[in-house]
Amino acid sequence: MRHPIVRTVLPAALAALALTACAAPGDHAPDGGTSTAAADGLAGELTIFAAASLAAAFDELATAFEARHPNLDVLPITYDGSSVLATQLIEGAPADVFASADERNMTRLVDGGLTVEPVDFATNVLTIAVAPGNPLGIDDLDDLADGATETARGLPATVVLCAPEVPCGNAAQTLFRDAGITVTPASEEQNVTGVLTKVKNGEADAGLVYVTDVEAAAGEVDGVEIENADVATNVYPITALSDAANPEAASAFVQFIASDEGRAVLASFGFGAP
Repeated sequence: MRHPIVRTVLPAALAALALTACAAPGDHAPDGGTSTAAADGLAGELTIFAAASLAAAFDELATAFEARHPNLDVLPITYDGSSVLATQLIEGAPADVFASADERNMTRLVDGGLTVEPVDFATNVLTIAVAPGNPLGIDDLDDLADGATETARGLPATVVLCAPEVPCGNAAQTLFRDAGITVTPASEEQNVTGVLTKVKNGEADAGLVYVTDVEAAAGEVDGVEIENADVATNVYPITALSDAANPEAASAFVQFIASDEGRAVLASFGFGAP
């Protein structure tokens, strides 16, 4: 269930700042003065914590944002499971921006007073990652269930999942309940990257990851569509943290991610609109 604060709209002043933030580099004033990007006042460093499933998209978005603000240094983004990152922030880890793969972990920060203005910016659903060519012929979630028909290898499929407290793990459990099945994983990973890596390396026959992860894997795994996957749609919120060391840049980055340009980049990586 969504936390009511997630729908909070950022103040008009921040929206105005975002327009400045999205100005293209090299836009010169009519009198030939300094470009808007160079004169917008954004400087220093920007620290971002983001869900592991956002890695490819956010790396591209951060590069684009930094290019618009030559005096700003976007530090290498910290990616991990949303629950891991939320715990680190609650325990005092310094960051300016947090992007979560679910609203539940963002609500932990809202309840802890670390932020009051999350904004939904994307959605994602799970799929079954398998080896290229799907050699075991896995067709749906039933093929992963305990007691399922033996695979061509003569053994049940080895399945890896995200841990239940991680958004991808929580969504997987929702899908299993909806399908009326029980799946006992060989391991439970702390982020979706761990699941994908085990399938890529042949350490597991299948794993539940986001559709965006399969797309980003560029042929290293195949995806098997899950019927009714949308019953476990993950909504992604982003926020500037209340104690951000660089609040102006944090707010501008949040606005950039939620802008039409930001959402277009996210869509190119397979994310849905909020």
